[in-house]
Amino acid sequence: MHLINKFCIGSVALLLLLCKTAYAEDAPRPEKGFMDGFRLGGYTSAGITIPRESETTATINEISMILTWEGESRFKFFSELELENPISWDDDNKFNTKQSYIDLERFYLDYNLSDKINLRGGRFLTPTGRWNQLHASPLVWTSSRPVATSRLFPTAANGMMAFGAIPLDNSAIEYSIFVETLKDIDEDDDDLKFRNTKGARIAFGQQANIGVNIMSFDERNVFNTRYHMLGLDFITNHRGIEFLGEAFQRWDTHNNTSGYGAYLQTAVPLPVGQNWFGIIRLETFHRPDEGHQQRWLIGTTWRMKPTQLLKLELTGGSDDQPESPRGFLASFAVLF
Repeated sequence: MHLINKFCIGSVALLLLLCKTAYAEDAPRPEKGFMDGFRLGGYTSAGITIPRESETTATINEISMILTWEGESRFKFFSELELENPISWDDDNKFNTKQSYIDLERFYLDYNLSDKINLRGGRFLTPTGRWNQLHASPLVWTSSRPVATSRLFPTAANGMMAFGAIPLDNSAIEYSIFVETLKDIDEDDDDLKFRNTKGARIAFGQQANIGVNIMSFDERNVFNTRYHMLGLDFITNHRGIEFLGEAFQRWDTHNNTSGYGAYLQTAVPLPVGQNWFGIIRLETFHRPDEGHQQRWLIGTTWRMKPTQLLKLELTGGSDDQPESPRGFLASFAVLF
């Protein structure tokens, strides 16, 4: 009898425990508050430049803060505020902040209209090629940027964009259609000035992903000309070697060639250490007001961690560009 009582008491206790567990599993989870959807991150890089024809400089290149929000609704928010060149050093000026400025890189709101259509409004990077969309220092192989990706077309726009992906067999076609609706209020004197930008992009393929871009825009210069541009790009991997390339061709309203540019880059795993890669890049570039340039780059990059890169490179060819001087460059980039 005593044994039966113990069995009954144990059974009741077990049932109560199971009921409590089931209740806890069935109980609704507390809803996330509005503030729970915010995430803060960013990236930074610093480097040293030893140009062929000017003095050595050491610079914190940028400090970029990224704030995002994603809740349980169809809306998403993204912003990137960048402090460019916050501090530099050279032999003449020592430590200085002469080249520092704040740039609102991105600030937009996304709305998920359906599985295949998303809408974006605000300031965003134009979806032109590949480098322009993923140009953050920890996400690219080199310290210097290919000239063609910054001197031929508007790299950002204030406006509206529709984008998404359409399933196709085992892959998908990604698309973007955008139009500028508000001109830049604050412009640097050295920046190329573009207006009335609109364009589209599609990308497809798995083993080799190929992108096609079309764009039209006004460039505010001595000619104040309307341009149309076609762009092609690709990225693929073969036996661990990455191949990346982009090409752009511009025409004016009279169908005259008015600038072009292209580059081909490879990243090859090196048989020394861990996560060392050899980088080779060839470039060609032409603008009517800047002439024709040909450039080359050879270097190595150490992926110390997935979020940390050490880059060493030697650049040569014709003429210098602010983002790509000829000479030796070394930099360290970190994503946080």
